[in-house]
Amino acid sequence: MTNDAAFSLPKHPRGAGLVRAIGLFKLVKAIFLIAAAISVFNLMHRDIGDVVLAWAHRFHIAPGNKLLERLLEKVLTVTRRQLMAAGAVLLAYAAMFLVEGIGLLLLLHWAEWMTVITTSGLIPIEMYEIVHRPTWLKAFAMLINIALAVYLAVHVRNEAIEAKRPRQISPN
Repeated sequence: MTNDAAFSLPKHPRGAGLVRAIGLFKLVKAIFLIAAAISVFNLMHRDIGDVVLAWAHRFHIAPGNKLLERLLEKVLTVTRRQLMAAGAVLLAYAAMFLVEGIGLLLLLHWAEWMTVITTSGLIPIEMYEIVHRPTWLKAFAMLINIALAVYLAVHVRNEAIEAKRPRQISPN
């Protein structure tokens, strides 16, 4: 009777559940961005001022409200080209999140690196936003993104170290 040597590898790498949860989070973000892009593209065929007034009416905001007046002043200057650019940017981000999310759900190594790079690359923009227009929500979102980037960077590094270790052979 011969004993064939088998590598003792875990079925799922350590941290796979959290990596997949991050992937699911990325897919949810992609869905919301796609919905936002569709909404922006729909605005191209409508009078934005009428849309804002209709929403104000739904929320029982008085027509003379100062915030509503300022909002109307701003949205009435938005052009079709700006709406097209905003929709395209939203779709580009959605595509990036879809690729990351699917890759992370499948536990693909390149998706982990892609997520580390893209998430880290957006942190300076988030910092700029917090400095110029601080809100608790922006600060919280930035902390979440930093935590995700650090976790995935450590996870990828640990996987690389683990891959270089000699595997233990266990007898069957």
